[in-house]
Amino acid sequence: MDNDSALLALAALAHPTRLDAFRRLVQHEPEGLSTGQLVEQSGLTQSTFSTHLAVLAKAGLVQSEKRGRHFIQRADIDALRGLMLFLAKDCCQGRAELCEPLLAELACC
Repeated sequence: MDNDSALLALAALAHPTRLDAFRRLVQHEPEGLSTGQLVEQSGLTQSTFSTHLAVLAKAGLVQSEKRGRHFIQRADIDALRGLMLFLAKDCCQGRAELCEPLLAELACC
């Protein structure tokens, strides 16, 4: 991941609706959620939510797949992993033991 991609992803996640939707999709991996389910959970109109979804998709964080009459939205876990690695790449000045508490916390979830 490069700076521009990271900035695009972070900007997409910097809105409460988009952050909530993305986190919800991460929780529902690998099956994803239909666009209708996401709209219902957001309390927004279909058109407003679709705008938010488009921002997440443009940032490469969400993928859409048609299943029958529904569009299923899924978090792109590889993109999330890439963003997390980009942010933590230079963590702890090369001293891995300083990052162990974070890694332990992530492993328990």
